[in-house]
Amino acid sequence: MEIKEIRDRARQLAKGSCRVCPVCDGRVCSGEVPGMGGAGSGVSFRNNVEALAALRFNTRLVHEVRDPNLATEILGLKFAAPIMIGPIGGISFNLNDAMPEKDYQEAVVAGAEEAGLVAGLPDAVPLAVLEAALDIARRHPNRGVPFIKPWEPADFEAKVEMCARAGCRVVGCDLDSIGLITLRKMGHPAYAKNRRDLAGLSDAVHRHGLKFIIKGLMVVEDAVACLEAGVDAIVVSNHGGRVLDSVPGTAEVLPALAAAVRGRMAVMVDGGVRSGVDVLKMLALGADCVMVGRPFSIAAVGGGREGVALYARTYASQLSQAMIMTGCADVREAGLHLLYDY
Repeated sequence: MEIKEIRDRARQLAKGSCRVCPVCDGRVCSGEVPGMGGAGSGVSFRNNVEALAALRFNTRLVHEVRDPNLATEILGLKFAAPIMIGPIGGISFNLNDAMPEKDYQEAVVAGAEEAGLVAGLPDAVPLAVLEAALDIARRHPNRGVPFIKPWEPADFEAKVEMCARAGCRVVGCDLDSIGLITLRKMGHPAYAKNRRDLAGLSDAVHRHGLKFIIKGLMVVEDAVACLEAGVDAIVVSNHGGRVLDSVPGTAEVLPALAAAVRGRMAVMVDGGVRSGVDVLKMLALGADCVMVGRPFSIAAVGGGREGVALYARTYASQLSQAMIMTGCADVREAGLHLLYDY
């Protein structure tokens, strides 16, 4: 199986909901939410891609780096490369039933496991979505991290308990999903949380012995609030540009957030990552691990488990080559010194 074959098949199965463009930058699918596009004008989606594209490396060739170390550990989970597959659900309405939801999630997690990565798992309406995801998590221990929507406290903790019973060690909350149109259309909107609410969510997760990730942060104040609430990791994210028009790319805001909390909690990021080269750029800006969403959706729809594993290995190979060309021996040593004129 080759990447071109995967992309061609995904384009056919997605039936126009995703055109599998040569460059996935949100221009063709602007405003297509539900769908794979960005909110409104789509500029937030495009800003993610453009912010990364604007970064350039310092090529360094006088060194001894031959076989860079890509492996890392985040919140007790082991990664062959610092890449997590983003928690994307709703294949029925976002990708026009390109494949059954459970088959999609199985392909993502099994492919991640084969490549030594970890995958995010979705929570949605109805409850059956999370139940199916947790069934997959049971069969692939330590390879799936459920991301629960910011529901009211009792509903949130009930789902955390489900995750704990399924053997999960880490659970996330995609706080940025408060802006999702699909949840409102289904009559189950999610709501913003204040500092006291955040502490309550964090306590609920820790009571069940799990580590806690908050996803969707774009300003330093929110990152610090999560740190003070006892959250174990954050994901700098604008939800792929799908929840608010006219926001910066995540690569633009990552350095400030990472500087504010790094060393005291894990820092992750997503948004516009289209290659292993982009992964190294995000690591250089301060991330410990990088989430990749839409490309792995294409991989799963077009190639199932094998497609996901192939994409993962391709990203890892590109990351390794970029590290050699910049003289970076270990992903944990990546920093701003890798970037030109930064």
